[in-house]
Amino acid sequence: MADIIEGSTPAGVRSSAQRRILRLAMPVIGENLLQTLLGVVDTILVAGLGAAALAGVGTALFVIPVLIAVLTPLSGGAAVLVAQAHGAHDRARVAMLARQALMWSILVSIPLAILGGFGSELMMSWFGLTPDAHRIAVEYSQITLGTVTTLAVMTLLGGVLRGVGDSRTPMLVTGLVNLFNIGLSWALIYGAPGIPALGASGSAWGSCISRLIGALILLGLLWRGWSSVQLRHTPGAWKPSWPVGRRIIGLGLPAAGEEVLILTAIAALTPLVAPLGDHALAAHRIVMNVLSVSYLPGIGFAIATTALVAQAVGASLPRDSRALTNAAALWASLWMGSIGVIFFIVPEPVIRLYGDDPHLIALGAPIIRLVAAAQVCWALTFAFGGALRGIGDTRTPMVISSIAHWLVVAGALLLDRMVSLDLMTIWLLFVVVAPVEAWFLWRAWRRIDLRQVRPLT
Repeated sequence: MADIIEGSTPAGVRSSAQRRILRLAMPVIGENLLQTLLGVVDTILVAGLGAAALAGVGTALFVIPVLIAVLTPLSGGAAVLVAQAHGAHDRARVAMLARQALMWSILVSIPLAILGGFGSELMMSWFGLTPDAHRIAVEYSQITLGTVTTLAVMTLLGGVLRGVGDSRTPMLVTGLVNLFNIGLSWALIYGAPGIPALGASGSAWGSCISRLIGALILLGLLWRGWSSVQLRHTPGAWKPSWPVGRRIIGLGLPAAGEEVLILTAIAALTPLVAPLGDHALAAHRIVMNVLSVSYLPGIGFAIATTALVAQAVGASLPRDSRALTNAAALWASLWMGSIGVIFFIVPEPVIRLYGDDPHLIALGAPIIRLVAAAQVCWALTFAFGGALRGIGDTRTPMVISSIAHWLVVAGALLLDRMVSLDLMTIWLLFVVVAPVEAWFLWRAWRRIDLRQVRPLT
């Protein structure tokens, strides 16, 4: 960590950077947790309908992270451009970018909605579900994809607000969405006075209606003017501009590619784990779930770093960019390192949240201890990857992180042919690759002369 905190940075700048990173990152962490809870609540609410409903909804929920990955080019690209314009105190450009990003998010979501109507049957057939679970999964994914515009608008407007330094508002709105989702989904699943019981598909409608409410709240706030963003109509403001749309999508496309490549790399490991038995596959999925929770602070600090570094670029403050990244690396390491310590000391209670099977605990607990050792390395990948995106370099994190994950897949395939592969070996590969990924991202960031970085236009 000695190279991360540069002694040449004045103490006052370092202190200010740490406060700014924390102030922006904490609500993002909270928002990510609340977004995760939406899926958890849907799963819990349909559990009373039986195993088929639980399996169907649980499988269909896989659609949500894929959708978010597809929408990343708009939300991520818009957030960087908005943040740079905000750093330059160009409110007119902030408003223009927000309007254009909103229009393009709606246009891009239309093909996804059509895909939901015609492609859900094929997508869900890949998972080999029982007929009842398959039917439920198809219905849930059709509703979710068919109403994807609500998710697109909510994701985009949240990204715009984070670009101008307001992560608290998206978090609070997501909290309201969770509250609406509990009441609406329960009523639509099991019925209520004047409301028919829709079964498992009711949970999909409850989530979509709740997201629609959240999107309308954010749209209303920004329409009237909120956190330096004003969406109120001006002549020609809502006509889609291809040059602006191309810049937004082009900037965010590598980030989306990174998400998709990582998701497919993780999915590619499933056929290697499945022959090891049901307990191994269950332990593998539990570790993945646990890891996704441990990533929440890192993701929060990555998003905060991207926004604040982009603002510093817009304001032509290269020293701030370096100090903000150092602060993010430090705080992300402390947060995720602390989580790693907890995982290492008490892995068994974490596994018991999913079941008391002794065989499952025996398989999963050592792996959770293993991934605890890599938490700090993963924290650094989040911080330095976020900083690179803030200066407009979304390609480098995509290349480094995607190669790292696919190296794990390649290594597992090679070992599977040479020796008897077990679950511990697969996860050991992740831990071995983690410091290499962090080092390459750190080197890429350190080699940039921030004095030469200019805002994107």
